[in-house]
Formats: sequence, structure tokens, C-alpha cells
Amino acid sequence: MTSERVRRLIAEMTDAEKLGQLQIVFRPNREDAAQLVREGLGSVFWPPSASATNDLQRVAVEETRLGIPLLVGLDVIHGQRTIGPVPLAQAATFDPALVEELAALAAAEARSGGVNWTFSPMVDVSRDPRWGRVVEGFGEDVHLTAVMGRAMVRGYQGDDLSSSTAIAATAKHFVAYGQPEGGRDYNAVDVSEHRLRNVYLEPFRAVVAEGAASVMAAFNTVAGVPMHINRRLLTDVLKEEWGFDGVVVGDADGVRNLLSHGVAEDLADAVAQSFRAGLDIEMGGAPGDVAQSALGRIDRSRLDDAVARVLTLKERLGLFEHPYTDESAERTEPTVESRALARRAAARSAVLLKNDGMLPLRRRGRVLLTGPYAESTDHLGAWTQFFAAGAGSVADELRAHGVDVTAVPGVDFLDDVDAGIEDAVAAARASDAVVLLVGEPSALSGEAASRSDLRLPGRQEELILAIAETGVPFAVVLVTGRPLVVSDWIDAAPSVVVAWHGGTEAAAAIADVLLGDEEPAGRLPMSWPRSVGQIPIDYAHENTGRPASVGGTLTAEVADVGLHGPDNLQEKFTSKYLDLDLGPQFSFGHGSGYAAFTHGEPRLSAPEIPADGEVRLEIDVTDTSDRTGDEVVQVYVEDLVASIAPPVRRLVAFERRTIRAGATSTFAFDIGGEQLGFWATDAGTPTFVVEPGLFRLHVGPTLAASQSVELRVR
Repeated sequence: MTSERVRRLIAEMTDAEKLGQLQIVFRPNREDAAQLVREGLGSVFWPPSASATNDLQRVAVEETRLGIPLLVGLDVIHGQRTIGPVPLAQAATFDPALVEELAALAAAEARSGGVNWTFSPMVDVSRDPRWGRVVEGFGEDVHLTAVMGRAMVRGYQGDDLSSSTAIAATAKHFVAYGQPEGGRDYNAVDVSEHRLRNVYLEPFRAVVAEGAASVMAAFNTVAGVPMHINRRLLTDVLKEEWGFDGVVVGDADGVRNLLSHGVAEDLADAVAQSFRAGLDIEMGGAPGDVAQSALGRIDRSRLDDAVARVLTLKERLGLFEHPYTDESAERTEPTVESRALARRAAARSAVLLKNDGMLPLRRRGRVLLTGPYAESTDHLGAWTQFFAAGAGSVADELRAHGVDVTAVPGVDFLDDVDAGIEDAVAAARASDAVVLLVGEPSALSGEAASRSDLRLPGRQEELILAIAETGVPFAVVLVTGRPLVVSDWIDAAPSVVVAWHGGTEAAAAIADVLLGDEEPAGRLPMSWPRSVGQIPIDYAHENTGRPASVGGTLTAEVADVGLHGPDNLQEKFTSKYLDLDLGPQFSFGHGSGYAAFTHGEPRLSAPEIPADGEVRLEIDVTDTSDRTGDEVVQVYVEDLVASIAPPVRRLVAFERRTIRAGATSTFAFDIGGEQLGFWATDAGTPTFVVEPGLFRLHVGPTLAASQSVELRVR
């Protein structure tokens, strides 16, 4: 509902003033920014300080005809001053309450400096780890992405956008940006309507329902139509079908990029097409004469609708009443409390891939730290600003715990030099245990950071294998922003933990995990492939008409089996690679922890429900170890017979819970149409349907270790 104030302002505004409200310009210097605001610019990037922001707001409020305050945007992705784990790591926590808490912290820090609008969360489902921006999202699963996206929106926006601790969230990148061809950033996307509805649109639908204040259009094309001019998706689906009443913002120069896409004659044509399609704010700043030229090609009601959306957001943020921020209250450094939250989050994001008992480390004895992350402080990850608080080193953190540590990096991240490996091996032989801290530097993930080779860069794999040959007990800590290919060395490593890029307190959290003060009980939010050639290798694939039961071992006998091996004929012609085992190295949802658990048999409150009914699924979990630990219970649906080929499994519920040693806890999940249905797209208008038939619910700590129970829908 448009307010009286907004209607009055629109009625008073000139065309130039309206166009100014529909632009945000890349970080000009303060003098140029002030002049642009005097000329009517309605949104700016953060200057960056409370004082500088107030100066610009003062220009907007006191030196322009209508005194309309500014939207002040910034990429607050996983923290402002206190940096939390990267979003992919946050997804690994399987703890939406923690994600909400981190977002609330980021919002409070950012709003204190004058930021009122963030370009986050990224809810692109991505099943291709070659794409560098997987670090910015929540992984390959639709349900996990939707749940974490909603949690982040709640954290940013709180209960009242006008609060001094709230900022407007932006769901991005609408839509299907997470599955570019070849995993190459900005590349084309071509997906069926079925997959678009059931995979890529669903998390956006969820965060819009949660109240996300804005949505960002994606760089990519969908079925040949660039998203910045995709009226069917921006207007017909997002605004009309879903009832989204917020702001649609373009991505950086996304409108200008329409020229390169080959769909616009000039920039004015690109601007006009974008706003006609449903864009409300253009990011990059088309020159005023260009915008004016485009004006005559935009329907007047569409123009006023875009302006109303922008002004309404400013109204919801309370900017008309309180355009300035209290400079004395700006948070410029992390607090003790914010560091504690970041440290806990980084530890909870850690995933124990395997453990032969090497971890947790004994605090006695000599410990060698080797690998480029032994002393590196590059833990913040992609999308952090220059003013963010830095991280420490794992070596220093372990020493602070009283551990006798020697640090010999052995190799750098990227250099093709192995001169230090011999030194590391010699140091290992003189140690009681070794921790290899390896991975990707932060710069290798994020935007425009696609990789064709997902193995550890440089000579890090050689270092791992050299340490393995010493016979000294060792563990590997992987610090990364994406799934990696680890097949060349994983079998030689007794214990492996994924620590991700964990933020300001990452090094402290890694020390906590290594020493057993925290549980590495996260779960993988993306599958880890055996080879780049397998990608995509997501768990929720279709079964195909010829599913394989065993992987291939490429030999002359296998290659020539043909009609000469009738006993093998059925398996020969199945969907697999001849030279790889079946499935990923580690599947989505994989992980464990230091504590051990047993799961009772799952039970349903009823064996059968109507299509609009609901059933309670329960399972008892007992901590059988001598330590308190965290267990993650996951519930997957298998639709045995459907009108379309269903995914083999689909996550529909999960919960992470701390259980005391020896205690039993009952997990309960309500399963109904929302979990059992899907979007049918073959009849023209997409319709959410729950089909009658038999379903199998798989419940357990991982998909591989799950138990099943059957449910019939009548």
C-alpha cells in the first residue's frame, strides 16, 4: 500500500527527480557524490563512515527541493567490522538460528555507520564448484538455501526496518545465476521451466515470503533472455504472481551489459528495456541525458511504480524521520561479544570429513604446523571490506593454548616451488604430530574467480603426500571457499577437517576444533567431486532410465565387454563414468564430529495421510560417547512413483542439536504437502501439486547413514 506521503512526493516530482531516485552510482569521491545528490541521485554506496554518510544525507535532505533521504548501499555479505564465516560455511553449520544471529550482528554494525541497504543474501542454488561465487551462497540444496536465506533476511531486517540495528536485505541474483555453463562466471544459463520452478526459483520465493526488501537481477541470460530485461520473471512471476512489493535493483552495470549481450541498440535502449521489464533501480549510473532519452520509452505508470517502490523502502527504513546516524555510536571495531559469536560460528561451520582418532589433538608433545595456512592470516574470505577486522594465525592461537608448536609452511599457496618440502619433512620427523593447514587463498573464490582445476593449488598436495610418507601421525585442515577435488591424497590422510574461510576469529576457531574444545559437527552444503569431469554431481539428481549400481574401472576388459560379456551387459549400459567410482568423493550432508551417536528406528504418527494432511516423524538419538556433542538429523523424501521423473532424494527438514554424553534426545519433524509436493509445469500455468502414492522418508545423520520409513498419500 502506497502511503499518502509517497503519493504526494510523486505528484510533486519532475521527471529528472524521478529518474534520480532510480539510480545508484559506483563510489564517486565525496565531492562528486555530493554534487550528484544535489542533482537528484537517490541512492549511494557507503562513503564509508557515519560522518561522511551524514554529510551526504544532509545534502539530500537540506539542499534538494523535496528533501528525500538516501538509500545507502554496501555489500555486507558476511560481516561489516566483525567478519563471520563465508556464507557457504554458514550453510555448513546447519544452524539457521546462528545464521540469523550473524546477520543481525552485521546489520547492527553496518547501520551504526549509516548503511541501510545490503546486497545480500545470495540465494542462488549452485551445483558447480568451479563457479567462484559458491562461496557467497548456501550450496547445492533448495531447502537448505531457502532456510538459510530466510534466516539471513530475518537477521538483517529484524522486526522493524526503521530500527537503528536493521538494514534492508537484497535477495540475489534473480535467477539461476548459480548454474552458468562451464561454471564460468557471467555465462549463459539454459534451464527447463521444470527445473527453474523446482530448484532455482524456490529459495527466492521463500525469502520474498519472509519479507526481503529488495531483489537483485542477475547478470545471466535465461533461455536467451538477459535477466535485466526478463519481464516474465521480473514482473509476471516476482511482482505479480508472488506479490513482491519491494525494489528490484540491477547488478553492477547489468543494464550496460545488455549492449554486450547484443539485445540493445544503445544505452538508452538498454535502460528503457530494463525498466519496462520490471527493474526499479539501475546500478552503475547511466548519464542523465541517456536516462532522459530513455524516459519517453517507459510507460508513465511503470515509472511511477518504480519511484513509489523506492520511496516506500526509504519510508520503511524510517529515513524520512531519522535520516542521520549517531556518529558517536558508530561501531568501528569488533567487541568481545561479537568476536565470541564469530568464533563460535566458525567452529560450528567446521566439517569433519574423516577421523581415525588423530583428532582432537593431545595438548602434550611437539606439534608441527605446515602448509601455507600454518602462519597465514588470510582467513577472512571473499567479499570483505578494507575496514574489516583481520584474523590471526593458527600457530599463534595454538601457542596461546600452551601447545608446543613449530611452524614450517613448506610451500606457498600458488608457487610452483617445492624447496621447503624437505624442511617440513625434517621438522615432521622431529615432531609427535603434524597438522597440515592447506587450501585456497581468499582471492581464489568469489566473483570472477572461476576455476577449471579444483585440486589444491601450487605444491600443496605434494606436501601432504610427503608428510604421509614420514609415518608421523597427522591431520589435514582444509581452508577453502568451495568444494575441492581431494582424490589424489585423501586416502593417505588419517583425519581431515574442512574449516572454510572462517572470518575474523577463524584461527581461534580452528585451534578450538583441533584441541576438542569445539565440535566439528557441521555438514557439507555441497558435494565434493572425485574429479572436475563429474560436475555437476549433486545428490538430488534424477535416477535416469539406466541407473548404475557400481562405478567403472577403465580396463581393456571393461571397454570391450560389449556383447562378449552377457553377464555384464546390463551393468555395461548404465549411467556412469568408466574411469570413476560412482558418486562424489563426499556427498552433500556428509560429516560427523568427535562425539558418537546411535539412532533409534524412525516412527510416523500415521502410515497414511490425505494430500492436505500432515504427519509427525520422530527419531530418538543417543550420545553414546563420553563427551557432549552435536548431531545433525536430516530428513530426505523419495517419491517412488510420480508424474515426472523425481530426484532420487530431496532434503525437506533438518535440525542440529547438542546432546549430553549418555543422554537421549527425540527429534521431531512435521511432514506434509510442502515437503512432499512439487511444481508441475507441463500444463501451462505452473501449479504446486501433491500427488497420491507411496513416499519413503530417509532420516539420519547423513544420507548414507539414514534409515527409512514409508508414508502413503491418498
